[in-house]
Amino acid sequence: MPITIKHATPEDAECVAKLIAHLLTELSDGGPIEGLSTYTSICRDLLSGKGRYCALLARDGDDRPVGVLTLSECAAVYALGMFGEISEFYVAPDFRSAGLGQRLLDCAADYGRTRRWSRLEVCAPDLPRWARSVQFYEANGFSNVGPRLKKLLL
Repeated sequence: MPITIKHATPEDAECVAKLIAHLLTELSDGGPIEGLSTYTSICRDLLSGKGRYCALLARDGDDRPVGVLTLSECAAVYALGMFGEISEFYVAPDFRSAGLGQRLLDCAADYGRTRRWSRLEVCAPDLPRWARSVQFYEANGFSNVGPRLKKLLL
């Protein structure tokens, strides 16, 4: 079945939000999907911006959303200027290990090159639980430089 990948528009916000909700459910060990209307509203706002946030949306031959990769534009001296951060990345279970994740990463790299980003970064998932994810990133040219910490402001 053919897969198409396109840049999501604000009209795709609900599809993007649903895929991100599935990602968050999976990361929380199957907890309920909450806040879909909030996620949709936030996606719509972010996708309406001036290129600082981008979502790559994959659809199967029946036009069902089956994968998403979101990117945020960041800046840092260590990165020699602008770079991209993969914020959310999800492929539906039935489409994993079929090359869709790699295709999404390739599209993200192509987008970053057009924006003249020096690199792509992604938060390293917990090991050993997400070892397969880390191996996937490493197989696609990423190197492990450590986890991230966060401090909530709102």
